[in-house]
Amino acid sequence: MQTPAGKECRFYYEDYHRGNSEQYCRLVRNNPRSLDWKEKDCFHCPVPDILRANSNPDLVLEGTIKKGLLGINRHVAVEAFCSRHLVEVERPEVGCHQCAEERPGLQELFGDNT
Repeated sequence: MQTPAGKECRFYYEDYHRGNSEQYCRLVRNNPRSLDWKEKDCFHCPVPDILRANSNPDLVLEGTIKKGLLGINRHVAVEAFCSRHLVEVERPEVGCHQCAEERPGLQELFGDNT
C-alpha cells in the first residue's frame, strides 16, 4: 500500500471505506518499545527503501519509533534479522551474508569486507 510519503510499503495500512478512518504501521503497532505511530513518521522511514532493495523472504524487520536528541526529530530505527540463519543483518538493504554465500553471484554485494 502507498504510504503518506508516496512510497510503497507492505507494513502501512489504511482504510477509509464506508466511513472508516484508520491508518497505522504494522511494523511498529505491536512493538511495546516504540512510540505511537504518526503519519509524518513515513516521510523519513527507511523501510520502503529496504523492502525495494531486498525482497528476501527470510529478512525479518523490527521497527521502533524513537525520539531524537532533546526529544525532537523522531525517527524509525530498524533492526533486521535473517530467520533462516538466525543472525542479525547489519545492512538490511543488502541482506544476510550467509544467504548471499549460498546464492552464486550475490557475494560481490558484500565487497572485500567478507
